[in-house]
Amino acid sequence: MTEKGRLEAIWIKRFKRGPMDPTDKATLVEGRGIEGNANQGGKRQVTILSKEMWEQLMEEVGGDKDPSSRRANLMVSGIDLGESRGQILAIGDVRIRIGGETRPCERMEEAQPGLRGAMGTSWRGGAFGEVLDNGTISVGDTVERHES
Repeated sequence: MTEKGRLEAIWIKRFKRGPMDPTDKATLVEGRGIEGNANQGGKRQVTILSKEMWEQLMEEVGGDKDPSSRRANLMVSGIDLGESRGQILAIGDVRIRIGGETRPCERMEEAQPGLRGAMGTSWRGGAFGEVLDNGTISVGDTVERHES
């Protein structure tokens, strides 16, 4: 099964707990993550948020926060991130292997009361993954989810 969607937004976090800077393009480095991002290496090199899920969460908690308050690196549309562990997201020419669900932290409650609890089940907080290829991605790129 292949699902197709679109890369809607890119954010880079310069330092831990720092602001999420929007950008139209980003360079991904195999085994490291996004160039210039605070999180490098390990299993959680890139964090990914679903636009549709974010909109649903905002409706549920009565909020209107910008999706950057989720503190994810990438926002995709048209892709269901639920139960995607081990699957591959292809964004442009770059592949990301989904490692698991991104669990909400206390900062979500700071961003919007009720948000942490609303995100706490069934992959609603997004996913994290490892970068498998070097390359540049851009807002508007096609995103495909492939089962491994």
